[in-house]
Amino acid sequence: MKNTLTKSKILTLGLVFCVLMTSCEEEAPAQQTGKYKGPKREEDNMELIMTDSARLSVRLQAPKLLVMQNEDQHFTKGIFIEFYNKNGIKTTTLRANKGVQYRATNVHIALGNVIVTNLEKNQTLKTERLDWNPDTKKLYTDKFVTIITPEERIEGTGLEAKQDFSSYKMRKISGVFSVDQ
Repeated sequence: MKNTLTKSKILTLGLVFCVLMTSCEEEAPAQQTGKYKGPKREEDNMELIMTDSARLSVRLQAPKLLVMQNEDQHFTKGIFIEFYNKNGIKTTTLRANKGVQYRATNVHIALGNVIVTNLEKNQTLKTERLDWNPDTKKLYTDKFVTIITPEERIEGTGLEAKQDFSSYKMRKISGVFSVDQ
């Protein structure tokens, strides 16, 4: 009887071991087939310099950059961009809570408390979303926009502007502004 109990215990332990091994084997393939969707690279306190004909044209700074599997870039802790003219003089700045650069379309999107300042004209634009296409050198949004100058406060929904904010078109305008007659 003593041998029977021992054989019974060994058989039970063997069955438990087999069940454990089988369940482990079943989980492993499921884990291997799931694709990682997070960033493939992270950078802290990054700076990006863009040039045009060997002249500084854009300088971007961000506390956190995540580069995704498809090469899209996510600036999760804010962005600060400076635009320069052909003489190397800073003309415009852009600040936002977050940013995204879509690699396939080369469109950059600034999100949350977006503030663009034209230093030459002393103009400030405020909105919640602003898209920038460096290929066309245009800024645009379909969101509510406020433009503030020393003399005017213009509000509207929708905007298209040059990247240096030297000229712009707004839609659905309201506010206090001068009109040339």
